[in-house]
Amino acid sequence: MSEVSITSEASGSVWKIEVTPGQQVAEGETLLVIESMKMELPLAAPATGTVARILVSEGEMVEEEQPLLVLTTQS
Repeated sequence: MSEVSITSEASGSVWKIEVTPGQQVAEGETLLVIESMKMELPLAAPATGTVARILVSEGEMVEEEQPLLVLTTQS
């Protein structure tokens, strides 16, 4: 098992968190949505796994490349 850190692709605010710690997710499933410059940017799971930790909360301002959550994967 390995941990994968999901980072923000842009500066903005965390608009919606779609998952909870311990939740199983499939590759491509939306984990959370960042709002940046009035655009919604969904961030998808890069692999099937389990949400290990969520590092941000809804409404929080984030910077580009800031870690947002951690997935535990089989690979």
